[in-house]
Amino acid sequence: MLIRTCLCLIRRTSPGGPEVLLGLKKTGFGAGRWVGLGGHIEDGEKPSAAAAREVEEESSLIVSPDALQHMAIIEFRFPARPAWDQTADVYLTDSYQGEPAESDEVAPRWFRQDDLPLDGMWDDARYWLPRVLAGQHVAATITFADDCATVATIDPDLPLTPGTS
Repeated sequence: MLIRTCLCLIRRTSPGGPEVLLGLKKTGFGAGRWVGLGGHIEDGEKPSAAAAREVEEESSLIVSPDALQHMAIIEFRFPARPAWDQTADVYLTDSYQGEPAESDEVAPRWFRQDDLPLDGMWDDARYWLPRVLAGQHVAATITFADDCATVATIDPDLPLTPGTS
């Protein structure tokens, strides 16, 4: 059975253009990488409610589940480590309350949407994240290579968008 997870991408407008809140993962799965805020969906919990809960736990920001726009469902496969297999419901919002604060799990930071730290994120992010931030809905299965770090295949194919490497 796949682990069910959620991610919430929070955007704001700044004088330099749109910004996205990411968190530097300090512990657990993905430690040392920039990630969207999120985590496990508890039994019986709606994915949007889980995303709102995780945002508050990880950053102290308050988001309403009703203000979350569902943008993607991604299945992540790790053939070399099947225990890591998971699905992620990805949400986008520009509606939040408070200021982001560091937690035990993540150190949040705003990034310009056109200057994301893709080299410091999971390899898959460069394929789907620019699309989601551009308003495109994504449904894909992403399979990682034996190193559990590099994308091996994406079904359906998501070619890199211009300016992404």
